[in-house]
Amino acid sequence: MPGLTANSVNSARVPSQERVVITGVGLAAPNGNSLAEFRQNLLNGKSGIRKFDVRYMGEVIAGVCDFDPLKYQKKKELRRGTRAGSTAIYCAQEAVADSGLDFDSLDKSRVGVFLGITEHGNVDTEKQIYEIKQYDYDTRYVSHHYNPRIVANNPAGEVTLNMGITGPHYTLGAACAGGNIGLIQGYQMLLLNHVDVALAGGVSETIHAFGAFASFRSEGALASHEDPTKACRPFDRDRNGVVVSEGGCVFVLERLAGALARGARIYGEVVGYAMNSDAFDFILPNAEGQARCMQLALKMAGLSPSDVNLISTHATGTPQGDPQECQAIRQVFDGCPNTYINNTKSMIGHAMGAAAALELAGNLPSFEDQTVHPTINIDNLDPDCALDNLVFNEPRKVGRIDYILNNAFGMLGINSTVIVKRLENSS
Repeated sequence: MPGLTANSVNSARVPSQERVVITGVGLAAPNGNSLAEFRQNLLNGKSGIRKFDVRYMGEVIAGVCDFDPLKYQKKKELRRGTRAGSTAIYCAQEAVADSGLDFDSLDKSRVGVFLGITEHGNVDTEKQIYEIKQYDYDTRYVSHHYNPRIVANNPAGEVTLNMGITGPHYTLGAACAGGNIGLIQGYQMLLLNHVDVALAGGVSETIHAFGAFASFRSEGALASHEDPTKACRPFDRDRNGVVVSEGGCVFVLERLAGALARGARIYGEVVGYAMNSDAFDFILPNAEGQARCMQLALKMAGLSPSDVNLISTHATGTPQGDPQECQAIRQVFDGCPNTYINNTKSMIGHAMGAAAALELAGNLPSFEDQTVHPTINIDNLDPDCALDNLVFNEPRKVGRIDYILNNAFGMLGINSTVIVKRLENSS
């Protein structure tokens, strides 16, 4: 992007009450239930992907979470709610605890919950149809909890019920860009002064519905491998599809002024973002649209491509998708010797609405340890995916990391990019 210069939204020129920072992280991933555990497993190249039984499909390969839902909910609440809601509650509670906020003393009408999703309601719809089939499709046997389970705002709504939050809540349907979009919405609501704290991120319960697996298989895009931990292999010549996963990640977002006033630990500052559409195809990605999205995020942040130290890729392990993102990255970051690139899905699969949030979270510790976690399962690098500074199979110590760019793209041509800046608490 020749000629790109800092503009009026450069974080260095924005008053602290108009700057937004991340002060808490709560997550449930197939290979970790806290940021510390998740990060260590990413550095170690430890996969959380395994075999999993799905109705009508039998044994498939999936990323499955094993967090304790009873840590923050009673059994009755679990029976009434959804897997996505339970995951969101766990992540939101963990994020608040991690942030050090005195949550009991907060004005709960000034707290908002904004969660990205890929889809919601499929799990319970399939379950209800399966169950009434046992009764010759007698609809009297449909659960009276069905409607509140399938409404699109369910995961965020369950968080508000669990935590007594009376501010705004909703989920944002953004396909596989959902985790970025939830964070972006939280950022915007803080700048609009509609909330003082935003619980923002993404969540997915997709593995509990057979439809997603069946559709990917019909497309020829469902990953297979005799060893489940090697099934998700972005950028590898022998990649053969997506590993469907569940998970969640919620960030606590606050204005910088408030975070500094209470002496909060700050993971990073959100300094740029962009969303756009390819207007190209239902499923196939488009490198031009993805490149434009990254360029728009850089422009908002007032950065040149060479300022970015780490790109967290969206790549899902499909033959068609990975090269398109690589082409987009080359278009924007060609000639940037200090920009490193990695992928998280290789270890956790594609967590759909939660993917982008989890992938950003897993890279945030790079600001402190100056290490880029690897992409695993690259045995034969596809020449079309041979990016400069692609970190694979082993972590790489790279020195100071100041900016992380997080990509997330989805069906119907939705693209999103978020840029987070390293920020010392004394800033």
